[in-house]
Amino acid sequence: MGLPENSGLDLHAKWPAGRRNLISDVPGVRVGHVTLSEGEVHTGVTAVLPHGGNLFREKVMAGVSVINGFGKSAGLIQIEELGTIETPIVLTNTFSVGTALEALTGYMLEHNEDIGVTTGTVNCVVTECNDGRLNDIRGMHVTGKHVLEALESAAEEFAEGAVGGGAGMVCLGLKGGIGSASRVVKADGEDHTLGTLVMTNFGEPGNLVIGGRHYDTGRYQEAEKKDRGSIIILIATDLPLNERQLARVAKRSMIALGRVGSYCGNGSGDIAIAFSTANRLPHYSDRDVIPVKMFYDEHIDMVFEAAAEAVEEAIVSSLYHADTMTGIRGNTYMGLQEFLATIEPRKFK
Repeated sequence: MGLPENSGLDLHAKWPAGRRNLISDVPGVRVGHVTLSEGEVHTGVTAVLPHGGNLFREKVMAGVSVINGFGKSAGLIQIEELGTIETPIVLTNTFSVGTALEALTGYMLEHNEDIGVTTGTVNCVVTECNDGRLNDIRGMHVTGKHVLEALESAAEEFAEGAVGGGAGMVCLGLKGGIGSASRVVKADGEDHTLGTLVMTNFGEPGNLVIGGRHYDTGRYQEAEKKDRGSIIILIATDLPLNERQLARVAKRSMIALGRVGSYCGNGSGDIAIAFSTANRLPHYSDRDVIPVKMFYDEHIDMVFEAAAEAVEEAIVSSLYHADTMTGIRGNTYMGLQEFLATIEPRKFK
């Protein structure tokens, strides 16, 4: 989905988008949402499955970049140490990390009777942003059932905007949420896909930049002149990148944050996770040495550029697909489409 061609917004993309312009353009990747949105409750769960098989038995290589560490995610240390992901990735609000971790652990135990018995434990990956500006976060409304529903509903087609974990998020003075985009790059004459998904809850009102043009979103949020919140960035690809290269790709997400107007403020938790479906690492093996492909480093710049582009579009797409919302304490944040209509009604009507 990403940004539709008739959006009126031009990000000057160099690399072509995939068929859906979603992270699920990477074969095997699926996304599921559960959205809770009623009264003062605006929160939820988004689950991303790197492939359709058993992730514990067939792990994907991964890298992480903690751009700014003001966050409460679970499972990142083992990604840094071992360079693998062995569970789906769950995105939710800050106070629901424990609930999501317990539910995801139960999900993995149900599908793997050997965990904790004849083999080790499991490293579940749960990420978060603080949706307390629109959501009754103290009510802790997300349950384990919601997490399981998101996992079970994962599909190639999914919604963007104020859905799932992004239901109550705020970004750069506007309504934030879930956004996604993809890019196609050629390697050795073959098309490969790089897809991104973001949960946006960052940035100072008044700092929004789209395609090099500044938009003064701060005029609606005069009391909140601060870059705070968080963003979770997921990057998937079917290119054969190893864990070191994936960490380097994740690090380039910061370029996209700068393009849209963020400076990663003191109170912002900005975390990027990248994984490749090309190398699946077995949990069990009779071999001491297993073959793994990697990308030639001297040619990797095109991957860096495509990743920065896709993350940038995913961020803008999260704003574009989110409608104006009034949440707890009467707080109201305008959706990007409505905001654009107020400043350029003829162009964006």
